[in-house]
Amino acid sequence: MNRQISYAEALCEAQRQTLDADDQVIVIGLGVPDPKGIFNSTSGLQEEFGPDRVMDMPLSENAMTGVVIGAAMTGLRPVMTHQRVDFAMTAMEQIINQAAKWHYMFNGQHKVPIVVRMVVGRGWGQGPQHSQSLQSLFAHIPGLKVIMPTSAHDAKGMLISAIEDDNPVISLEHRWLYGIKDFVPEEPFRVPLGKARVMREGTDVTIVSLSYMTLEALSAAETLETRGVNAEVVDLRSLRPLDEQTILDSIKKTGRLIVADTTNKMYGASAEIAALATEKAFSSLRGAPVRIGSPEHPAPTSPALADQYYPRAPHIAAAVLEMLELPVDGLRFDPPEGRRLDQPNASFTGPF
Repeated sequence: MNRQISYAEALCEAQRQTLDADDQVIVIGLGVPDPKGIFNSTSGLQEEFGPDRVMDMPLSENAMTGVVIGAAMTGLRPVMTHQRVDFAMTAMEQIINQAAKWHYMFNGQHKVPIVVRMVVGRGWGQGPQHSQSLQSLFAHIPGLKVIMPTSAHDAKGMLISAIEDDNPVISLEHRWLYGIKDFVPEEPFRVPLGKARVMREGTDVTIVSLSYMTLEALSAAETLETRGVNAEVVDLRSLRPLDEQTILDSIKKTGRLIVADTTNKMYGASAEIAALATEKAFSSLRGAPVRIGSPEHPAPTSPALADQYYPRAPHIAAAVLEMLELPVDGLRFDPPEGRRLDQPNASFTGPF
């Protein structure tokens, strides 16, 4: 396999192949047929499958989420895009009180096979109402599945699995990942939901990470290697179901745990992983787990503030070195010269 495509192209390909394979699949959401196609993740789908199966929607998130939940209960398999997770806040009643509960309330007689795609994370001064990573809100709710693929390969395989799943699935995509390329098979394939992936083998410390923070964790592991520290990086990929076994196996091997999340530490996914470690692998721990996350205040818009807000690879590496009682001197925490820290690269010049 030598074909490389971007994360956005992989998501688009997953939707194209499921639309082609199953007439009950529809794609609906804000900006779906827009020329920019939600970072190109829906580009060309309406031209290929028509406006009856690939469509925009009114700016009424709560009502339209209810519409697609009803459509799912009558046999369709909607893929709904709210663009930013922030926009879905007006639809939380539909997602949490309706989609998540119908299967349980009616003793399995109803299913809600809906996928809700949402963008999370920082970028280009998006600020407090457009930069949130709210995965812990959804992961707290029984009845919802919550996925956060990191690589293009996993983005395609997990989205196909999510569309074919009979449960409501929340798919959260970090905006910094859309341009990242990976080796992705052209034919349809499935990555199981609820299975973590060991991205890098190690023996000295386990770094459990989510979404874009996995890339920062891998970068931190490379830095640590130059200092004689062998870090294992576990990409969760899925928050609910949670792959407890892979996490515990890694902790029992290394004896140390760092958790790197894309959002605030308090009451978040990192707290759940730390609790899991202390409840089920306490005897293996050589020290207290450490969580890496954003400060406990809303995401800033100002570049000057953003440059000091988001944790990155040096912060992860520093936490590991401190845990091992090794010197942290020489790590660079300042932004790369000429680039803001809410820009993944120089070509990233706008919110879409």
